[in-house]
Amino acid sequence: MVQEIVKDPIFLGRKSREATAADLPVARDLLDTLEANRERCVGMAANMIGQAVRIIAFDNEGSWTVMLNPEIVKASGQYETEEGCLSLEGLSKTKRFRSVKLRYQNEQMQVRLKSFTGWTAQIIQHELDHCNGILI
Repeated sequence: MVQEIVKDPIFLGRKSREATAADLPVARDLLDTLEANRERCVGMAANMIGQAVRIIAFDNEGSWTVMLNPEIVKASGQYETEEGCLSLEGLSKTKRFRSVKLRYQNEQMQVRLKSFTGWTAQIIQHELDHCNGILI
């Protein structure tokens, strides 16, 4: 179900808890909300729809991907960029990595490792910041 976008910086500034199988409906709502906002958004974290749980959804080169409990295990190629956010006003400068390797759980709660580069890696890092309570 499509949810409203949270814009409260106090709520968004809190770290999210680990996701469990009981949180899979949140992942579905996150995907529905991302799809509904696809014209102005390429990724979302669960706290953006009011759920402080470590789930992200993003555009993975043309298809939507969901990750539960994602964490960066390797990163390289740091650079500076500007980003905007559906939950926040304006653009902010931030540092990102060109390449990231993540450990996460899929929607079957299976642990996976996968590397991402470029724009997709940048989106993922932005959403992980949300999970960690970091606002850009």
